[in-house]
Amino acid sequence: MKKFLILFSLVVPFILYSCNGDQVKKEDDRLKVMAYYYTGWRNFTPDILPYDKLTHIIFSFTEVIDGEMKFPEDSLGLILNELVKRKKTHNNLKIMIACGGWAGSGGFSEMARTQQGRDRFVESVVKFIRQYKLDGLDIDWEYPGLPGIGNPYIPEDRENFTALMCELRKGLNTISDSQVLTFASAGWERAFDFIELDKVMKCVNYINVMSYDLAGGGDPYTSHHTNLGWVRMEDIKGTPAEAKIIERGESTKPFSTEKMVAFLMARGVNPAQIVIGSNFSGRAWQGVPPENNGLYQLNRGAWRGRGSYARIREGMENMNGFVRYWDPVAKAPYLYNAKDSIFITYDDTMSVRLKTRYVKDLGLGGIMFWQLGADAPQNGLVDAIYKEKMK
Repeated sequence: MKKFLILFSLVVPFILYSCNGDQVKKEDDRLKVMAYYYTGWRNFTPDILPYDKLTHIIFSFTEVIDGEMKFPEDSLGLILNELVKRKKTHNNLKIMIACGGWAGSGGFSEMARTQQGRDRFVESVVKFIRQYKLDGLDIDWEYPGLPGIGNPYIPEDRENFTALMCELRKGLNTISDSQVLTFASAGWERAFDFIELDKVMKCVNYINVMSYDLAGGGDPYTSHHTNLGWVRMEDIKGTPAEAKIIERGESTKPFSTEKMVAFLMARGVNPAQIVIGSNFSGRAWQGVPPENNGLYQLNRGAWRGRGSYARIREGMENMNGFVRYWDPVAKAPYLYNAKDSIFITYDDTMSVRLKTRYVKDLGLGGIMFWQLGADAPQNGLVDAIYKEKMK
């Protein structure tokens, strides 16, 4: 997973959850804005980060290496130290560490299979948090019980994930009961066949729902990849996308943020523990015909020219042959270039404001995004989220 985490917290009651005798301490009732922050020295610019508009920054990534939580590169520790120094002038900001990610989840399943393996990992986490003076941990195991990018996995990942998260809670509580523990989840239902939500949610503060990457370059049809609005099959009736979904037997599609939140709440998850996601980069396809301005049409593969929101806004939005359109059902924008037959799906300032309003209206825990470095430097997506939050 790729992320910058901004977390906003709403004014909603957040109860304490018992976890094997321990408690998950509530945070304040502000809407959380969590930013996943993935960086290197070349693009690390701590002086210009919007600290006052964020509640949490989740620095990404550590991995499970030799059974312990470690940085894959030693230089990342130096960057993290520089980031933590900013807390001296931003007292309400929390700095967390993420472990895993799409390309870094290969060590989770083997580590979590035994009590000895989990004990060693938890001990390394506690040591790491103390060393860097951090405020919490985000586990980004993609995914328990599923292969992800070709990672090892077993059916017992389901129970082992529960044990790992609750043992991490105990370990973090030895540092402070204000330590924040979260985990990143997929934005589609099948991932939850291998997560015991009723048990895990008693041991964590939030579930960070990756309600993005809901469509990818390998899909044979175009669609939205980070849409808020609940798109149903009747909404795409008669399109090539509908035909492909039926042909492939993809019974849980189309995906959406609203659909996933409804799924989680139906499974008993406290709304105040749900953090929804935004992606600050686009997805794109080429060889897309002009019907419906390219939406829900077949394509000839991924287009590599898409990029960050900053790049899309500065070089593509209503320029260079691209026209911006709005889908009122998906509550999401998209671009279509008729000359070059290119379709781009992305989040913009309007769609993230609607997501923020949705969080407030439903009493959800907040909004997060992947990733902070992809935002426009002025009047970008963080600014739009913050302005909507402050209403």
